[in-house]
Amino acid sequence: MRFVFFGTPDLAVHALTRLEAHNLVPSLIVTTPDAPVGRKQVITPPPTKVWATERSISVIQPTTLKNKEDLTPLTSEQWDIFVVFAYGKIMPAWLLSLPTFGTINAHPSLLPKFRGASPIRSTLLLDLSAAGVTIIQMDAEMDHGPILHQVPVTLIEPVPGRELDHTMSVLCGDLLSHVIKELPKGTITPKDQDHDAATFCTKITKDMAELTLDPHNLPSGEQAQEYFRKVCAFDGWPETFFRHEHIRIKIKDAAVIDGVFTPTRVVPEGKAEMSFWNFVQLCTPGKKTLQ
Repeated sequence: MRFVFFGTPDLAVHALTRLEAHNLVPSLIVTTPDAPVGRKQVITPPPTKVWATERSISVIQPTTLKNKEDLTPLTSEQWDIFVVFAYGKIMPAWLLSLPTFGTINAHPSLLPKFRGASPIRSTLLLDLSAAGVTIIQMDAEMDHGPILHQVPVTLIEPVPGRELDHTMSVLCGDLLSHVIKELPKGTITPKDQDHDAATFCTKITKDMAELTLDPHNLPSGEQAQEYFRKVCAFDGWPETFFRHEHIRIKIKDAAVIDGVFTPTRVVPEGKAEMSFWNFVQLCTPGKKTLQ
């Protein structure tokens, strides 16, 4: 199978590494252009480009997929299949139908649940029952195509987002390898999604991560569970935070203890990471040590 892989972040690299473990290596990788990263805005290649370069795999980085003239490596050869996971750009219908067996996409939710940009983190935030991976045959609509393979993941409680990212991306690689091998054999029967049952998720933004929190009167009940889900969902980025005495405090870790939302590790603005207990001692009435 000569295939092209479309993908960009570390999630896609985890999937690529699993494909490689199954003796499936793309002949070409399509990813986004190099971009500024970090406070110093250093121009940095996307992780999939680094992975490909280490293996002498060809890479193209088009700014758009609208112009056929810019996509000669895709249009000048006959490919067996296109594989898409965490790419980040809209793919036109003519491109999806170009390979012999079309274009498949790994989506880390149980479609039709959580179509959209943030399925893993939205699962943690809103609905643990949506956890899983779905491989679809892509069509012109977002996350809309028929299901080729689907596996649920059981979550008893929320887990840190980066942990679930890794679990899901590895599973995506394993399921993609199965579909890549079986699709040409005709052993997979596509199944239409129940479009009436579709739910959608939006892109995660920084303003979603702010909590209203009094460190001397921590929330309990449903609000405690909601805040814990947010800490898990926004793990790594954008990271939950609250403000106290005009200071921004990041929450690095938390738990629900006896029904009460309890941060365990925090980073007050301008200070090193510390236990929440130490932070509370610093901000008790009458002390000025946080300033």
